[in-house]
Amino acid sequence: MALPVKIQVHAQALEQYTTEELYARFRFGNAPIKYIADLVRPKRQWRTRRSHSLSVEKQVLIGLRFYASGTFYQVVGDNIGVDKSTVSDVVKAVSIALAGLVNQFVSLPKDVQIAQTKHKFFLLGNMSNTIGVIDCTHVHIQAPHERDWEYINRKGRHSINIQLVGDADLIITNCVVKWPGSVYDARILRESALYRELQTNRLDGIISGDGTYPLLPWLMTPFLAATTPAQACFNTAHCKTRCAIERLKGVLKRRFACLNYLRVEPQGACNIILACIVLHNIATRRNVPLCDDVYDVPEPVEEPDQPLAFCQNEGLTGRIVRVAIVRHYF
Repeated sequence: MALPVKIQVHAQALEQYTTEELYARFRFGNAPIKYIADLVRPKRQWRTRRSHSLSVEKQVLIGLRFYASGTFYQVVGDNIGVDKSTVSDVVKAVSIALAGLVNQFVSLPKDVQIAQTKHKFFLLGNMSNTIGVIDCTHVHIQAPHERDWEYINRKGRHSINIQLVGDADLIITNCVVKWPGSVYDARILRESALYRELQTNRLDGIISGDGTYPLLPWLMTPFLAATTPAQACFNTAHCKTRCAIERLKGVLKRRFACLNYLRVEPQGACNIILACIVLHNIATRRNVPLCDDVYDVPEPVEEPDQPLAFCQNEGLTGRIVRVAIVRHYF
């Protein structure tokens, strides 16, 4: 059996691969990799002149290789030519550095972006005044050493339940990455800074969510049972619009295979997830292509995390807003 070919990640490493080979191994091309290295350089520049020190570029490539493959640290190390402990240390450090940039790369649309976002959502699903779609998705992790029962989700697996808000271009505009898998989607929203902010300062637009979320003036959910043609049209438009968040989740997890299963403790998992969110937005904004037809294969719609009858909390003001939308647009 042929031995794996080591990836030589030295100063000229990027030049030895074609663009397609870089995408396949690291999910990014030459220029975006250099851009990412410059982003983390202030945190990852070694202050030593020892000959065996790792350059920032090499650290980034090690991190990107792990995010892209999701394989064991030992395998990443064997392929790249460093030991397992070095891969572990580098992935941890690079993830922390990238996670620290989340506020720089993840934000709701503002000013002129709002009108553009609404227009793109309208083209996508004929849903008016929409500036975002919301949903949660689980990232499976190994059983933690402490309080492991909190991380067991309804399917009996340990996970982190992450909340994502996205736009029609599949950019992540808000995220919450900290809750154990046993926590319901609606609670994650209720406890989030996003909820507190939007309950106080109304958005110039609405966010669309499925029936696991409460119906609020700024958060539109579908009718549980449409009783008129207009309500049925609203539900159809709502469903088409929400396809964006399903596609976003699919692209995120396929671009970074590590998100299928993380063999680290919860805090380390959260840093890796945040790093991948930052990288996803960088890739999407820079039109970095995927290596497969992921854009044509949406992620299967997940079953609700909780009974619809329990979480369909239709507040009066939310109902008024939804009725007005149906009346004026459907």
